[in-house]
Amino acid sequence: MVDDEERDGGPDAGSDDGPRPEDEPGTGIVAAFGRQLKLFRTAAGLERQDLGAKVGYSASTIAAYEQGRRVPQPRFIDRADEVLGAGGVLKALKGEVARAQYPAFFRDMARLEAEAVELASYETHVVKGLLQTEEYTRAVLGMRRPLLDEETIERRVAARLARQEIFNRWPAPLLSFVLEESVLRHPLGGTAVLRGQLEQLLLIGEKRNVEIQVMPTDREDNAGVDGPFTVVTRKGGDQIVYMEVQGRSSLVTDREEARLHAARYGIIRSQALTPRESLRFVEKLLGEL
Repeated sequence: MVDDEERDGGPDAGSDDGPRPEDEPGTGIVAAFGRQLKLFRTAAGLERQDLGAKVGYSASTIAAYEQGRRVPQPRFIDRADEVLGAGGVLKALKGEVARAQYPAFFRDMARLEAEAVELASYETHVVKGLLQTEEYTRAVLGMRRPLLDEETIERRVAARLARQEIFNRWPAPLLSFVLEESVLRHPLGGTAVLRGQLEQLLLIGEKRNVEIQVMPTDREDNAGVDGPFTVVTRKGGDQIVYMEVQGRSSLVTDREEARLHAARYGIIRSQALTPRESLRFVEKLLGEL
């Protein structure tokens, strides 16, 4: 993965530390953060190497952050805010800066995931990103057409894995996933990759706040015929529906329409195997590999 933690100290901390933003260099929130960082640094009377020495990063890395060429890591932002006496201004940008490593079409959803108290997802083609292993993610991204370059693939792998922090949040959000059986049988990336992915589903499915269900292909009724979608419930009860296809996304914010999607998801869940049956089904698939 290229989303490595920044290394402390030393002249070789690296000008390329941190993923590149998905925006063009010099644009977007990462560039805005860089300008703020430079203003606070110059106001403090520090050269880049001086700030680097105080926070444990090279001058070239500081330059990359200030010029919007790299996405700064959260711990750098925290430390720089303290050292420069920014009074929380830099820290306030941390969430938006982190989301800059996602493709533009996904950033709204990344924000919603971070706010979710409940998330319900129905998937028909690939395993939901929140559930993917690193190997599965890399295999799926490598199949995109037109081809993604290696740096973009690695950046998106790192970003997708970072989203899985949702499983460690507290209070824990309620997470529900319904996957079509065909998703679990398709050996994307090869049998070894699929085996690792199924094993991960079993591990995640044991979490108390997570329910994973399988929709068998032999079901004669399936309310999910219109395709995949995700319903996000925020604190206060507001629901927003996210849909994505062919690199395009849309958000449904109308309350009545979102309610209908949530109701449809409830029907899909009732038609699928129960969570307990689903985990046994995944174990059976593993035994067949």
